[in-house]
Amino acid sequence: MSNQFLELIQKRRSIYAIGRNVQHSPEQLTEIIKSAIKHSPSAFNSQTARIVMLFNAEHEKFWNIVKETLKQFAANAEAAAKTDAKINGFAAGVGTVLFFEDQDLVKNLQEQFPLYAQHFPAWSEHSTAIAQFSTWTALAVEGIGASLQHYNPVIDDKVHEEWQIPAHWKLRAQLVFGSIEAPAGEKTYMDDAERFKVFK
Repeated sequence: MSNQFLELIQKRRSIYAIGRNVQHSPEQLTEIIKSAIKHSPSAFNSQTARIVMLFNAEHEKFWNIVKETLKQFAANAEAAAKTDAKINGFAAGVGTVLFFEDQDLVKNLQEQFPLYAQHFPAWSEHSTAIAQFSTWTALAVEGIGASLQHYNPVIDDKVHEEWQIPAHWKLRAQLVFGSIEAPAGEKTYMDDAERFKVFK
């Protein structure tokens, strides 16, 4: 059975060897990312996702912030060098999408719908995960490699300050992307019997 959607999501892999050999302009990439997030579902159609897109020097600035912040956590010079090399690999890409969730909106929903109040924080996490997956897949379909990173919360204060991000936007993930300079490694899967139960 052929299913185009399933074929497309299989293109989405974690690509760590990325570069700047991308044919798309920042404007074209912006439209792809905006469309992917705009059409991603959210609980109560709350649209809690808030996005910052960084290209060129701003993209590099972000990864320099990450690198400088992580230095304080390095156990020794060798560990620091390994971390620098990893972060430099991300900086070699063309852009980064910062995914935030609007906490004021989450609180407003809790107040409006007290019966479901305890669930809205989790539903917010579901919403950002879907937005991340949609964006990642949309880029993969365009032949652009990406990987999802999570350097929050240690970088949060500096990010908010540098790009004047509202305090009620909570950073959840960073999707870094660029040209695919080396393919993803082989992916293994658990046996279906361990993951799925089917009753007829």
